[in-house]
Amino acid sequence: MENTHLDPAAQSGTACPQEQEQTLVVETTVTETNLNRAEIVERLRSIVDAPIEEVKEEVEQLKQNYYKTKRAEVEAAYKTHIENGLPEAEFTPEHDEYEETLKELLAAFRERKAVYLQEQEKVREENLARKNALLDELKGIIENPDEIGKQYQRVQQIQQEFKAITDIPAQAVSDVWKTYQTYVEQFYDLLKINKELRDYDFKKNLEQKEALCKSAEELADVEDVVAAFKQLQALHNEWREIGPVAKELRDEIWNRFKDASTVINKRHQAFFETRKETETQNEAAKLALCEEIEQTIADLAEVSSYTVWDEKTKAILAMQERWKTIGFASRKNNTALFERFRQSCDAFFAAKAEYFKNAKESMNVNLEKKRALCEKAEAMKDSTDWKATGDAFVALQKEWKQIGPVAKKHSDAVWKRFNEACDYFFEQKKKAQSSSREVENANLQAKREVIARIVAIDESVDDETARNSMREAIAQWNAIGHVPFREKDKLYKEYQAALDALYGRLNKNRNRNRMANYSNSLQQLAEGSSDKLYREREKLVRSYEMKKNEIQTYENNKGFLSLSSSRAESLVQELDRKIKKLHEDMELIVQKISLIDEKLH
Repeated sequence: MENTHLDPAAQSGTACPQEQEQTLVVETTVTETNLNRAEIVERLRSIVDAPIEEVKEEVEQLKQNYYKTKRAEVEAAYKTHIENGLPEAEFTPEHDEYEETLKELLAAFRERKAVYLQEQEKVREENLARKNALLDELKGIIENPDEIGKQYQRVQQIQQEFKAITDIPAQAVSDVWKTYQTYVEQFYDLLKINKELRDYDFKKNLEQKEALCKSAEELADVEDVVAAFKQLQALHNEWREIGPVAKELRDEIWNRFKDASTVINKRHQAFFETRKETETQNEAAKLALCEEIEQTIADLAEVSSYTVWDEKTKAILAMQERWKTIGFASRKNNTALFERFRQSCDAFFAAKAEYFKNAKESMNVNLEKKRALCEKAEAMKDSTDWKATGDAFVALQKEWKQIGPVAKKHSDAVWKRFNEACDYFFEQKKKAQSSSREVENANLQAKREVIARIVAIDESVDDETARNSMREAIAQWNAIGHVPFREKDKLYKEYQAALDALYGRLNKNRNRNRMANYSNSLQQLAEGSSDKLYREREKLVRSYEMKKNEIQTYENNKGFLSLSSSRAESLVQELDRKIKKLHEDMELIVQKISLIDEKLH
């Protein structure tokens, strides 16, 4: 006897399994591969004509891996570009010679897939027509009760043929199945067959349905809600394959199975409501980030220095990192939000590139102005009109200070040229006036003013301007002659204390920036193999030993200097500053090594 049953999902008011599968959102994770872009294209070429159902998931995985690999290569090229000391604005990603082929292959696959889906829908409609024909035949049999006993074998055949047809349009599944179950049950109610055979069939069906009820009840303890829901659908499919039970037990066994199904359905519904709430929160967070970055871009008109651009860049990069920590938003808005955020990032870096291009032109103008001041200083350096020429040199130094920055590759050379001319004049002036008490008192006041200017360089001054001001202050200090002997040591200690405080703040800022940048680069290294981290650590250890040897060399050199002259004293002070700088560099290296050790452990 053929087995039949009622649809639990239909009787409980829920959608049938095929309808449930259409509404269920299942997120898949793309499998990582070790293929490069050329290999991905070749793999795609080799499978693009294969059967759609066999390769559709792999095609999608290959596409996502291709663009992930491409982004990684562009980021690596950008990093190398920056590490080579090249301007950020000059970076241009290499032409992607494979992307056009990739797009052509994907387009061809999509066309085949569309045809495939149309063919599948056509098959479903044909299957529906075949099932309806069988239902019409079954209806005709039960409408002729006098001949019902002669139709048993044909009804068996109809049931086999009906079950063999598996795929029909989802919207018709429930109604077709209900009609089929009604006709089959009516047939068995009318059929006058051997009661013993009928009772045996009912008993077997009851045992099978009781086992399904138990399995459905046990699903309540499964932690994975989605997995439990899918297993429940499989149980419902099995229930459909089982025939009826004794009429007096039908409601009881069905209610038991329906109650167990209701528990799983409610958990499944709650799960997706929770996920929807999470997606709503993620959407709000991503929208806020889009508005934040758009406001940052709107404020770019007020940015007028490299330091502020660096701060803005760090803020943008921080926003990108925050974006990565936010989960998926709703499917209909997630892609649009990402596109909005990406376009804002692109707009920022385009504006930055334009600024640096204009700044480069401005620095070339500044270089010509500073070279002109060098020529003026060199023309005046041999003058013995100490007062007038000294005032002229001070005026040149003030004018120098008002000129903006120049390119780093020219900065030290042009400053050295200007400073040497100034130092030469003031050294000659110092020698000519070294015996004058009046000059010494004037020098005392001048050096106090230098100290005051150094102290006045506070946190409001950006690091680059502070360093230029500090170098100018040092040059002015060195250009000033002797001071009264009783004030010499005290004044020098004040001067050195002011310099040390400023040096400490600038070095602290620079080291903090270095460590932040270095931490970001380490994160990228850590995403690769650990071998890169070990090589980086070995390089730092070698650098540490080299600086240690440099300190030893400077210490040895100090031993050969005599402090009987002011020149020797100046050299010792310079060596002490270099030694201090090397110690600070070594401390920074130790911090970097500690960061790597944390990554390795």
